[in-house]
Amino acid sequence: MKLAVILFNLGGPSAPEEIEPFLYNLFSDPAILSLPGFIRLPLAKLIAKRRAPVARAIYAKIGGRSPILPETEAQARALEQALAARGHDARAFIAMRCSKPGAREAAEAAKAWGPNRIVLLPLYPQYSTTTTASSLADWRDWAAKAGLTVPQSGICCYPEDDGFIAAMAAAIAKAREGARSDLSYRLLLSAHGLPERVITKGDPYRAQVERSAAAIAAAIGEPGLDWQVCFQSRVGPMKWIGPATDAEIVRAGADSKGVIVAPIAFVSEHSETLVELDIEYRALAERSGVPDYRRASTVGCDPRFIAGLARLVEQALAHGGVSGPGGTRLCPAGTDACGFVAGGFEGGQFLGDRP
Repeated sequence: MKLAVILFNLGGPSAPEEIEPFLYNLFSDPAILSLPGFIRLPLAKLIAKRRAPVARAIYAKIGGRSPILPETEAQARALEQALAARGHDARAFIAMRCSKPGAREAAEAAKAWGPNRIVLLPLYPQYSTTTTASSLADWRDWAAKAGLTVPQSGICCYPEDDGFIAAMAAAIAKAREGARSDLSYRLLLSAHGLPERVITKGDPYRAQVERSAAAIAAAIGEPGLDWQVCFQSRVGPMKWIGPATDAEIVRAGADSKGVIVAPIAFVSEHSETLVELDIEYRALAERSGVPDYRRASTVGCDPRFIAGLARLVEQALAHGGVSGPGGTRLCPAGTDACGFVAGGFEGGQFLGDRP
């Protein structure tokens, strides 16, 4: 059996000239700006044009481009090897939501390869309508246009997957090496934020981030561990979910605590880690009196994380539909935007209803 795995990620500009188109793709997504198209598209163009100079300055600090595509390509090749070791003839195809290669390129490449089964695998451990749901909708359209009619199934989320949690705990342990023995440290488990209005509409993202944070703290297994889940990358005047990572850094300084920041919603390095966490928040920590600031890496190609992804692929093959690990629904009551879809997923169309 030939197995195609579609890896979903947000994407990022690979060159300075791609920054404004990347921003346009981001803000023209109805999952980001829930407005009618005749309003959303011109507004997205205006926002992209206005934000492009700021974004160029940010990306200039890391060479003018995002590393997310080469990092995702490395994860794709590592996953292929892990699946081959488990007896699968598998190929991974990348579908970025806001840059190339997108769902169109992934669908066309998969169709040309001729798989017997397709598994949809987001590189977002925690489900959100703004990320995984948007990527699945985009894929659904392009898979149908490409004429992909082979059986498809997928994983909607894996906030507590053993491989992801173990890899994250190991990254935190690495960041703690050489920590000052005379200091008490606070672990900040930081995830990308969302406007509160998204959560009040039933998005399960915050609940899933909290599950990841609790699982990571448990995996560290240190009695009395001082840890806090928090959210970064807030933009605009609207109210965002909190507590905010920058506010927690300031609080740690007031408490004379060292800080270890761990990005728990990103599985690859990009501007939010390399610039926001490494440069901007480090400077904030120094101004705020934090005596030692450390940052854990993303899980990247950690073998534990890749092995976890391979297990998730096999679970998707066994259970069909789009579900959490083991074919389950993880979202709590009240999260009406849960990504669990009952039934199969074929020919670009979901089969069955949401529970």
